[in-house]
Amino acid sequence: MELINQHTKKIMEGCKERARAAGLTFTDESLEYIVTNRDLIELSPKVMIPTLYDYWVHDVEVLRGKGEYELYPHNPYETVINTRPPISFYNDNNPDWLNVMIFYHVLGHIDFFQNNLYFRHTWEYDFTGQALSDKRVIAKLRAEKGRWVDYILEFARSIDNLVGYHQELSPLFAAPESSCSSRLDYYFDVFLQVEKKLPVGEYLKELAKYNEAKAANPQEGERQFFAEVAIKYPEMEAHFAKSAGAKRVERRDLLRFLVENSEFLARDENVWMRSVLEVVRKTSIFFQPQIRTKIMNEGWASYWHEKLFLVDDRISGHEVDFARVHAGVTSMPRVGMNPYALGMRLMSFIKESGDAGKMGYDFQRIADADKRKRYDTKAGLGDEAIFRVRADYCDYLFIKDFIDQDFTDRHDLFVTGKRLDQQRMVWQYYVKSRDAGQYRDMVLASLYHPPNIEIAPERGEGGALYLVHHFEGKQLVQEYIANTLIGVEFLWGAPVQLETSEAVVEAPRGREAGEEPEITWQRVVYTMKDKALSRKVL
Repeated sequence: MELINQHTKKIMEGCKERARAAGLTFTDESLEYIVTNRDLIELSPKVMIPTLYDYWVHDVEVLRGKGEYELYPHNPYETVINTRPPISFYNDNNPDWLNVMIFYHVLGHIDFFQNNLYFRHTWEYDFTGQALSDKRVIAKLRAEKGRWVDYILEFARSIDNLVGYHQELSPLFAAPESSCSSRLDYYFDVFLQVEKKLPVGEYLKELAKYNEAKAANPQEGERQFFAEVAIKYPEMEAHFAKSAGAKRVERRDLLRFLVENSEFLARDENVWMRSVLEVVRKTSIFFQPQIRTKIMNEGWASYWHEKLFLVDDRISGHEVDFARVHAGVTSMPRVGMNPYALGMRLMSFIKESGDAGKMGYDFQRIADADKRKRYDTKAGLGDEAIFRVRADYCDYLFIKDFIDQDFTDRHDLFVTGKRLDQQRMVWQYYVKSRDAGQYRDMVLASLYHPPNIEIAPERGEGGALYLVHHFEGKQLVQEYIANTLIGVEFLWGAPVQLETSEAVVEAPRGREAGEEPEITWQRVVYTMKDKALSRKVL
């Protein structure tokens, strides 16, 4: 692995000038390395962070990657990581024209990293430096504690998808403390939503009342508002006073809860384990936005490498080569999903909609398909729309807001079904639906969504840690429950209980052939005590 030569660096700097002229924004400094395919295979398990701590799973992934490459040789073009400065890696056999296209793609990624609000917590520090410090901590502990370090890593990594990513992010965008009183925060955030469970419509009416009172009298508006609240909810003040003295319990971030509350980890001989848990937690939080913006990020980079390279004079003579490489990256499969292809087409769709003035309510009211196609107010707001989406959205909002019937019809998208041909004993794929809502739901179901696990310490008996899985339509993978709970039990130092939902499938007896069996859900509790797992139906 070595830095790119001055000739290639000059090409990169030229790409930066053109990208900035098109509206992309990013820092001046960047590091580019030339690597071999073998280098990429060895870096991939560490998510391309060379300084990430060592772990035995990384070695296994390297061996698997080498075996796969020997059977199916492939040529990854680039990869880029969100560090300060950004670091990107390029295959050692890329020609200049291909590097131009790839540089535009990388600059799209860097622009996304440095401007998308879901990466806000990564803007203030260099993760490679932090990772190197963490790596040294792990290495030092390995020299002192031996294999126990890898056990703790194993236990921590089994629950590192339960980190409180949004809790880390939200304070960065919170209004100054002086802007809202603690009473106001409690009333709208806790009292109305948690205790009263007010419907959304009623909640918005209450919010409008406060805004009107504050606008009419900025100094006394809040006091007058709470005078009316006291009449409607006389118990509110007592609840607020009680909450002021209550200790706040972190209910989403299991790793942090264990670090702060486990008596086992607080023992002098076990305090070192906290450092390992914090390393795993920080690493997981750093990578959370990349998992949650995969479609947007790749779509944004692909949109710009196409847009910028097509007008670049360095494409001359390589149009067919570009078309071949570009199609291989951004072609839309008939079955399955390509995040590069879907994200790029959605970005183009938003740009066209903004330019034609289709982002407003007037257009949404039009039901006639032909009128929707011909609608064009020449608004010219396409660039503004895509840059706003790039800054404010994650994959979930991106898919939910912009995949509509116009988009699916334009690109002939559909949901596929699969059935077994009994005669030829082969699977048949067929068009199940062309409805945009069903296609959108299919894409949303493929997104990263860790289970919603709440910590309920008050429900645990005899010092047990009680975890509640809030069921959202997908049950936990049962084969992982035992090993995960063994690790949590060790870190907690006492039994662990997990309440979750499991499917009960109705027996097929008496049902017609081909009819889907009916599924009902029941709540169960798993208890891990002394490394033995038991299950109880509630």
